[in-house]
Amino acid sequence: MSPQSKQEYTETTHVRYKNSSRREKTKILDEYCATCVPCSKRLKAILPLWLPGYGELYGKLSQDVYDTLLKISPATIDRILCPSRSQYRKRGRSTTKPGTLLRKQIPIATNQWDETRPGFIEADTVAHCGESMMGMFAFTLDCVDIATGWTEQRAVWGKGQHGVMEELKDIERHLPFALLGFDCDNGSEFLNHHLMRHFVQRRRPVKFTRSRACHSQDNAHIEQKNWTHVRQWIGYDRLDDPRVVPLLNDLYRTQWRLFHIFFVPSVKLIDKERIGSSTIKRHDLPKTPYRESSIRLISQNQSKTHSQNNLLTSIPFC
Repeated sequence: MSPQSKQEYTETTHVRYKNSSRREKTKILDEYCATCVPCSKRLKAILPLWLPGYGELYGKLSQDVYDTLLKISPATIDRILCPSRSQYRKRGRSTTKPGTLLRKQIPIATNQWDETRPGFIEADTVAHCGESMMGMFAFTLDCVDIATGWTEQRAVWGKGQHGVMEELKDIERHLPFALLGFDCDNGSEFLNHHLMRHFVQRRRPVKFTRSRACHSQDNAHIEQKNWTHVRQWIGYDRLDDPRVVPLLNDLYRTQWRLFHIFFVPSVKLIDKERIGSSTIKRHDLPKTPYRESSIRLISQNQSKTHSQNNLLTSIPFC
């Protein structure tokens, strides 16, 4: 949710809150917290897994501190973190330049929100240019699986087509599931013949789609990960030394991906209802991308086995 949308939602909720009963106010506050600040619920869910590791790194936690942290509520976490959150308000520059060669050949997709099968990827590049677009600098290639939240990042020097494609190949090798679809913006690093041939001219072609021009919300999944998985950690400084690229890739491959995939839970939107001027969203329980991937892959395999068994039983044997 953008800051402007959050402000509009807050103003609307404030009017409803003033004119509501005590019981209704409780429901409104729960709804507001679930819509605007779900991070505390994710942190609450992952604390039992994180705390033992923190004890090994920074000294054994006392039992009182350990028990208190396990009992802490999401609302208390929000109050404690409120001063820190207000410090991170900066936004980066957009470096997407439209690629015109293949725009008519690559279809536009806007209906990928409800994809439940692992393997459909959204991709984007994040520029580490600082305050100037002049010269050469590093980019981060960011990818997220829509169904599971599985993320991969790779650093590239500039946005050359060959460099981006090689890192995409490396990302595909590290995925625990087959790549079924690839969705991107209209940047020339993605809309080119090299990537088109790579996805289409294979034994099992990958569905290659793009977003509408100037509609960043078409790629909302990856836009969110650009902030939470890149900007919040690396910031907005200019990285114009090519020697930083292999260092970033070593960080991305050996530490970053493991941390985000195995130890950072996220929540998925399962239902959205419009009531008057308000939108009520319901999310599932926080799960790490690894757990979400495991659940969906097991469910997918069981479904295939069930279909095969039904097919076998329907065949008449002589």
